[in-house]
Amino acid sequence: MSPPRLDTGLAPAALAARRFERPPSQFRDWVSGDGSTAYPAEPGRYHLYISWACPWAHRTVIGRRLKRLEDAIGMSVVDPLRDERGWTFSGGDYSDPVNGFAFLSEAYDATDPAYEGRFSVPVLWDTATGRIVNNESADILRMFSTGFAALASDEHDLYPEPHRHEIDALNARIYERVNNAVYRAGFSTDQAEYESVVYGLFDELDELDRRLSSRRFLFGAAPVETDWRLFTTLVRFDAVYAVHFKCSLRRLVEYPNLWPYTRDLHQQPGIADTVRLDEIRNHYYRTHPGVNPSGLVAVLPDADFTAPHGRGGP
Repeated sequence: MSPPRLDTGLAPAALAARRFERPPSQFRDWVSGDGSTAYPAEPGRYHLYISWACPWAHRTVIGRRLKRLEDAIGMSVVDPLRDERGWTFSGGDYSDPVNGFAFLSEAYDATDPAYEGRFSVPVLWDTATGRIVNNESADILRMFSTGFAALASDEHDLYPEPHRHEIDALNARIYERVNNAVYRAGFSTDQAEYESVVYGLFDELDELDRRLSSRRFLFGAAPVETDWRLFTTLVRFDAVYAVHFKCSLRRLVEYPNLWPYTRDLHQQPGIADTVRLDEIRNHYYRTHPGVNPSGLVAVLPDADFTAPHGRGGP
């Protein structure tokens, strides 16, 4: 086995550029239920590579669970501790039974030996062709609702037809002003840029808190993919982003609606098990030496995700 190529990870690129720019995902093929693409939905054909620590991967884990695709799509988990070689399969719970990879970079090399981007999670792998189908979390989450529809449960409609235009618009706004904003703040090396991003982030959180004052979830009585895309940032907020990424203007637990809303989502069936705060904290605090040179892991905040949320329903 050839040695792994170095990962062009988030922190070095961000610090060098002073303003963090997330590179676009480069593998964007699509699984279809109607045979209209080169990747038809077939049970057992596709495999999901994820990290419990990564919010982008987390949203796909939640989608896979809510759509009851766990028997149709296998899943492997990388070690939360990574270095310049990228995500690793270090053994035990962090193993790859499909390909026996030691490094996630091997999946990228197998797909395109000339690939020079980041070795990111999640990855949707096609066992039939031995290549990555898609490494964009938004696409993978959407595919679980659309491309895999024939294999999936219809109990949770994550992309309901009446709201699709609004969902797409709010997804884009939350990505720019919340999901990615915490990274832009955390990896910024310019004071003015950092402050601008943080104030914009909290302006958006304030607006979302107002929106949730009159509805249980972002689009009404049931959560859709937008709620879960927001949740994976909110559930990490006080434990990581408020401290490690200096998003420190307010804490999530201070919000009258966002905090109960986050607890409500956390308490939905099957979700709490996908939130691994120890792995999340170990990853962020111990793998970003440019942000946290000591590697000390901040104490877990005193916040009870199991407390009654009082937002209606079970």
